[in-house]
Amino acid sequence: MKGILNLLPRPWLISLSIWFRPLIKWYYKGDRFTDPIDGSTYRRFLSYGYKTSRPNALCPGTLSLERHRLLWLYLKRKTTFLEDSLAVLHIAPEQVFYSKFKSFTHWDYTTTDLNSPLADVKADICQLPFEDTSFDLIFCNHVLEHIPDDRKAMQELFRVLKSGGTLIAQVPLKEDLKNTFEDNSITNKAKRTEIFGQYDHVRVYGMDYYTRLQNVGFKTKAIDFLKDLRPEEKRRFALPEAEKIPVATK
Repeated sequence: MKGILNLLPRPWLISLSIWFRPLIKWYYKGDRFTDPIDGSTYRRFLSYGYKTSRPNALCPGTLSLERHRLLWLYLKRKTTFLEDSLAVLHIAPEQVFYSKFKSFTHWDYTTTDLNSPLADVKADICQLPFEDTSFDLIFCNHVLEHIPDDRKAMQELFRVLKSGGTLIAQVPLKEDLKNTFEDNSITNKAKRTEIFGQYDHVRVYGMDYYTRLQNVGFKTKAIDFLKDLRPEEKRRFALPEAEKIPVATK
């Protein structure tokens, strides 16, 4: 299962999952794990990962990963974003959030991406077709590691965010790495997966990720929300062992 999921192009995976998720959800139903995003329960989650396979990473019903479930709990327990009336931009919308966010009548919700079938607006993150200061909240999760000119992308995100607005931009980040590593000479897909963690990533972010965001104008903080959760919650929701949520404000 993991091998098939990793090989399929993401737009295909999104389209196919619409048909197969109900069957997969029924097959794996149980009471050991819970996806907090929709409250569904399972006897196990699926293994997933490009470089290394992580056990109990992918929820069979919603296709949420550990980072999605962590972010949802943070939004629900530590912010009022899910209840506030907001103009929201979602870059490369994750399927697990798409239907739920789209149903929020109190949000003016816009999705954008170059290829995703879930995108309302087909656009390059480095040339966003939106007016300055258009959005209160922007989600841009696991996108910037794919973008060659991430500074330009960050500048665009800063431009379209309102003063006082919030950007949540999760990336694969190595906390034991001081400086982000990039090497454009590495073009072999297998080697890129080995070095960068995924064949279509162009860098490995280090702790200077926050400085990169600050250099275009953002104020940043790393939210260690995991420390607020009980061990039983971390196990039941199958959360990452260690991950902070990058939150940037304008």
